[in-house]
Amino acid sequence: MAEMKKEIEVPISGMHCASCAMNIENSLNSLEGVKNTSVNLNSNKAIVEYDPSQIAIFEIEEAIEDLGFQVPKDEVILKIDGIHCANCVLNIENKLNKLNGIQKATVNLNSQKALVIYDKNIISPENMGKAIEDLGFEYLGIDSQIESNLDDERYEKDLKDKRNRIIVGFLFSGILMGLMFTHIHIFGLTMSELSLIIAILPFIYVSFQIIHAGFNSIIHKQLDMGVMYTMGILVAFISSLLGTFNIILDSSFMFYETAIMLASFLMLGRYLEARAKRKTSSSIKQLIGLQPKTATLLIKGKEIKEGEKEVKLEKGIDEEEIEKYSEKEVLIEDIAIDDLLLVRPGDKIPVDGIVIEGNSYVEESMITGEPIAELKFKGETVFAGTINQEGVLTIKAQKIGKETVLSQIIELVDKAQSSKPPVQRIADKVVKYFIPTILIISIASFSIWYFIIGSNLLFSLTTLISVLVVACPCALGLATPTAVTVGIGRAAEYGILIKNGETLESSEDVDVAIFDKTGTITEGNPEVSDILIFDNFQTKNKQSQLTENEFIQLIASLENNSTHPIAKAIVRKADEMNIDLKDVTDFENITGKGLKGTINEIAILAGNKSLLHDEGILDSENIIVSSNALETYNNFINESKTAIFLVYNGSIKGIITLMDKIRDNSKKTVEELKSMGIKTLMLTGDNEKTAINVANSVGIDEAIAGVLPNEKLEKVVEIQNTESENISSKNTRNTKNKVLFVGDGINDAPAISQADIGIALGTGTDVAMESGDIVIMEGNLENVVAAIQFSSKVMSRIKQNIFWAFAYNIILIPIAAGLLYPFFGIVFRPELAGLAMALSSVTVITLSLTLKAYIPQIKKDNI
Repeated sequence: MAEMKKEIEVPISGMHCASCAMNIENSLNSLEGVKNTSVNLNSNKAIVEYDPSQIAIFEIEEAIEDLGFQVPKDEVILKIDGIHCANCVLNIENKLNKLNGIQKATVNLNSQKALVIYDKNIISPENMGKAIEDLGFEYLGIDSQIESNLDDERYEKDLKDKRNRIIVGFLFSGILMGLMFTHIHIFGLTMSELSLIIAILPFIYVSFQIIHAGFNSIIHKQLDMGVMYTMGILVAFISSLLGTFNIILDSSFMFYETAIMLASFLMLGRYLEARAKRKTSSSIKQLIGLQPKTATLLIKGKEIKEGEKEVKLEKGIDEEEIEKYSEKEVLIEDIAIDDLLLVRPGDKIPVDGIVIEGNSYVEESMITGEPIAELKFKGETVFAGTINQEGVLTIKAQKIGKETVLSQIIELVDKAQSSKPPVQRIADKVVKYFIPTILIISIASFSIWYFIIGSNLLFSLTTLISVLVVACPCALGLATPTAVTVGIGRAAEYGILIKNGETLESSEDVDVAIFDKTGTITEGNPEVSDILIFDNFQTKNKQSQLTENEFIQLIASLENNSTHPIAKAIVRKADEMNIDLKDVTDFENITGKGLKGTINEIAILAGNKSLLHDEGILDSENIIVSSNALETYNNFINESKTAIFLVYNGSIKGIITLMDKIRDNSKKTVEELKSMGIKTLMLTGDNEKTAINVANSVGIDEAIAGVLPNEKLEKVVEIQNTESENISSKNTRNTKNKVLFVGDGINDAPAISQADIGIALGTGTDVAMESGDIVIMEGNLENVVAAIQFSSKVMSRIKQNIFWAFAYNIILIPIAAGLLYPFFGIVFRPELAGLAMALSSVTVITLSLTLKAYIPQIKKDNI
């Protein structure tokens, strides 16, 4: 047999040197099926020659990732039509996951969408769509490219079609049942012949979709519930047909009304299911509905219409601005970055931008979950989809289209709703064997009743049809996605963005919650508290003492090169004092210690005592630091203030201190976590005294100070490898600690990624943080507890759904097979079996919909 060879190009990130490239080459070349590997460090790509019959692409990618490198992936959500049951989901997932270039495909029965992680260099969405259509489903396209109104139109059209079929079905099945009791004879026709004439057209109309789907599955060699329903309906109708003409069967085999009613109940189930499914995704529909369609663009240099100037003056718009700009209504798609936009009271803000004129209260609850409107003035950031309440605002566009916070929230929620928690694997395993098992049970039921017990053929056929129809894996398939969709959507209403289903399950078993200090426990907006300027302590080259303005000018000029909250606070102080800053050269940021640079060719540094020791300043023989200065520094530290030395031209010029206010809800959050049996820790780069004071004030169990950003990751790993103290009560599956880490998502990113559950506190602009499993908008720390409570509630609902789905099948399948007949004379008619099947799915969806009213306990306490 000839050896197969293929060549692929794999992008790799994280390579820094030739050794990295060599390690990848050696590792891949050692894999069975890989013939040759060449890694290009400049292009960050690996050219791999391999035998696809021996090794799959995802195995090559996993080998690279096992070395600590990353293989960039793309994600796409595909919209599909025609998914009716859990077996459809399984068939599509199996087909997509076998395609080269696809790492993982997850299909959501509830939303009719597939979330696919893939390599765009190997496969395209069009290829995936073709594979889906090869299975007999309809590929509608990439979800984000389908207009919302078209989706709504398709839904309404489908619902109307189902409703019409249901009405026709029940009307004519009722006529047929009435005919059975009246025994009317027309034109010399027998009862069965008349029933056939009345039933034939309604039967075709009502059951066509179901039978077409069933035969479509058979043609594509797929065994799903469409096949089962088709078998049940056709057995009922064909046996009636044979009985009508006395072919094998006689006229006692009249199932015409059963066949139509069965199809009607199945259609009713799909109708109710479609409506219920629509409600589960109402949260994301509401988010999409927030996106404005048009905006008022301010165009420079246009003529002003007569009377327009007076109107604008009445609205409080500056006269100079009126002369320079005129207005034009444009579509959102036509807005460009840096465009100026006018937002009137009651208007939705069209883009993410910055206010350059005016002030007004803006309703942001749809983004942040906070009900109180925020006052926005010049320099403030505003977000697309929020509502301007009172004044007129002029804003400059900074983020447009898919880059806005609202668009990113919609994308996050949509992807999360398409994901599966691990608990769904139980249902997936059952679904895999469900239909073959039901076919065996139905045939066994018929055979036992007819051949062994000796019951009549009519009764035996009734049990066969009932078993085929009553069995339903759909409830199992809907148990998880409906709860995930509603739960994640509901959490988003509170400003809690849960990124995937796995996080829902993991959040139940947290042992240790670790917090960053600055910007997490505290507000992250430190303010200057003290400015202490020292007398000159130099023994040589004596200099005069700095004035406060000079001191602030020097330190703010240096800090202006940093984005740290402390640096911003010092620069803000300089702005308040109207101090112009100097240019800094040779700037250097010493992580966790301070800053260095040069001003006017004179060395300057600002930092903590550790930095001064490292630079040899405190140890220098040429400098005498009074014991009073160090004592003052230590006193500031004891007061939980952040103290920074300023050194200029080799001389310590003074100390500036800052204080960061503790968040109002930090203490309550910690108390709630501890009441759940979760141990709390705080990691900070600040000094030990400050760390202990902050920890004590909010009730944190343990504070670890002096931790540099790169060391937080090591601390998380260390705690994860420690034996859990909660084994008996919570974390029974793993004796190691399950760690939740809460940080601001910037320098905490590695620790957030490493933690079992990473929570990033967003402030609006940080919503796209990739590191967090959960993003908390507006930094409301209470939502850390709310996120855990949401996860627990959703998982509880999923388990209840799965229980009822199993219970339904376990109880009704034996009854349909005739188990109760010998004892109570009860026969489960096929039409009733069809109704029970329909109600099983609707029941599971209805249970999931109760999550729409869920309020986390910590939020109830605030009401």
